[in-house]
Amino acid sequence: MTTGTPRFRLGFLTHVQGHGNDVARTYRNAQELFVAADELGFDVGWVAQHHVSLGGGGLSSPWTFLAHAAAKTTRIRLGTAITILPLEDPVRLAEDVAAVDTLSGGRVELGVGSGSSDVEYAAFGQDVARKRELTSENLEVLRRALANEEVRTPGFRIQPTAADFTDRIWQGVFSGQGARYAATGGSNLLLNRAAYGFDAATDEVQRPWADAFLAAWDGPYRPRVGLSRFVFPAKDKDTALRQIGDDVHRAALRFAENGAFPKGLDRDEALRRFHSFYGPPEEIVTALRQEKVLPVATDLITQFNPAVPDHDAAIRALELIATEVAPALGWKPATKPATEPGP
Repeated sequence: MTTGTPRFRLGFLTHVQGHGNDVARTYRNAQELFVAADELGFDVGWVAQHHVSLGGGGLSSPWTFLAHAAAKTTRIRLGTAITILPLEDPVRLAEDVAAVDTLSGGRVELGVGSGSSDVEYAAFGQDVARKRELTSENLEVLRRALANEEVRTPGFRIQPTAADFTDRIWQGVFSGQGARYAATGGSNLLLNRAAYGFDAATDEVQRPWADAFLAAWDGPYRPRVGLSRFVFPAKDKDTALRQIGDDVHRAALRFAENGAFPKGLDRDEALRRFHSFYGPPEEIVTALRQEKVLPVATDLITQFNPAVPDHDAAIRALELIATEVAPALGWKPATKPATEPGP
């Protein structure tokens, strides 16, 4: 493992949701978030893949979406957190990833995971009980394809030729064992906004996972730890709660039906279970300074999900994250390239 301190990168994650049934508007608004984040200096924009509708949207085809985002932005990196790997043909996925990376000038970050929806697995003809095995099998093929090795038959390599993805593959994990597995395979670590099935605070649960990942790492480059957190700054807590409170509460009650959270949670407990940081920027900064995983994270990935704030409020929240919250934690915005790309 190399020495030195990795740069603190700032990201945002969208699940591409909106209010109502106007999915076209929801997708346009999500694209506008990428444009705004690009202009604000965010380092990475992430999307989550969902094949089952989340209500008001959800993104089943992330690489198509990111190809469009690549054309509308100039420097922000483009990633998935995550692509559901067992439901993808890894060779076909590698082709899409290589194409978007080529179109974007090498800006892709590839996050993969196993997902969890029985319905999604059934729809794609896969056995959810084999999700870990399928993830491992497909990741091996995906890595070989992106390394431009022959895959599946002599003489076949993906095209376009992939750039170096050695340090650009991430895995979402939900345990210390999963974190160690990601490290031994050479993947960067993605930690979710909430630790499901635990009563303790999310950061208390996840810090040992991050430590296990770092202890198991023996790769030739410095590993990255991506920390996803619910962050919604506003002028005060009441304003923030008007935008996020009901959505977060409803989501927690849905999660309780599947056993991820206890049943009968009130709104405050729902916000705690989702490890939420909301309200005035200065209060969020104070709270994040107490966050137990952040000191070992190389990437802070902010998100509003499961809340679906109004689009103007979402843009304003991104502005506050980039201008007040993240700088107070030591982040500096990226600069635009010296010359803008041509048409």
